Amino acid sequence: MVGIQQGLAFRGHDESYNSSNQENFLELLQFLANHNEDYNAVAFKNAPNNLKLTSPEIQKDIVSATSNETVSAIIRDLGDSLFAIMIDESCDISRKEHMAIVLRYVNKNGLVVERFLGVEHVTSTTTLSLKATLDNFFSRHGLSFSRLRGQGYDGASNMQGEFNGLKTLVLKENRCAYYIHCFVHQLQLALVALAKNHDDVNDLFNIMAIVVNIVGASSKRCDFLRDKQTCKVIEAPSNGELSSGKCVNQETNLQRDTHWGSHYGMLMNIILMFSSIIDVLEIAAKDGSNSEQIFHAKNIFKLM
Repeated sequence: MVGIQQGLAFRGHDESYNSSNQENFLELLQFLANHNEDYNAVAFKNAPNNLKLTSPEIQKDIVSATSNETVSAIIRDLGDSLFAIMIDESCDISRKEHMAIVLRYVNKNGLVVERFLGVEHVTSTTTLSLKATLDNFFSRHGLSFSRLRGQGYDGASNMQGEFNGLKTLVLKENRCAYYIHCFVHQLQLALVALAKNHDDVNDLFNIMAIVVNIVGASSKRCDFLRDKQTCKVIEAPSNGELSSGKCVNQETNLQRDTHWGSHYGMLMNIILMFSSIIDVLEIAAKDGSNSEQIFHAKNIFKLM
């Protein structure tokens, strides 16, 4: 249930809604039906068509209400206890900046728990904007900076800067809110540094970065890659190369960013679209916009 609560809390703050969200909501309704006899007696079967709760607007209202109830339950469980916050910046598919907030505290049973409270939209990722959003979040949920005893972020300057980072602004209000660099982020940095010391691994990621830059250099190449991959996906199930079914063979791309997991996602997409990428590189090696692009495309085509 924790996973469902966290997912609901996230969806409750998300402005977008699509078919994937609707499928998730229907799965949640089915889960409730399987575990509640009264609900199961009418869910999807005996309820009138206008009372099946499957319209997007009703679903968003229910998800939003459930999200609010989940957050309220977490705040009640926290009570007057001291707590720490963990914050990270994120960006959704529409390129809107958000701030994900997690509470860490000791509950009434003496157990250390971490609870995801939600994602707050921020107008910008400047320190002042992040602090204003955090102030609003604390005020809305009745949290006090006087009870804050820890703050954990990654190494971004706007988060942990010594002079004007979010860490410094929070410490000005409460000197007991000690800052700790996120250990998971430190581990990631250590793994990246270690990987770069291995020549083959370092070469692999350098090649992948150049591939992404070449393919994404023009909308024409991106469209060509998408069209080639679409044709291959249509033909593959009949050849037994790909399985068909719900939520498989979705449209992919080679978008590259610095968020966690993006490198893994990029590698998986390159594996999935390898033959289509080769076709794009072959064309770029012949019809590049300038001699430098043609040179890079030829060399990467050989390496691939």
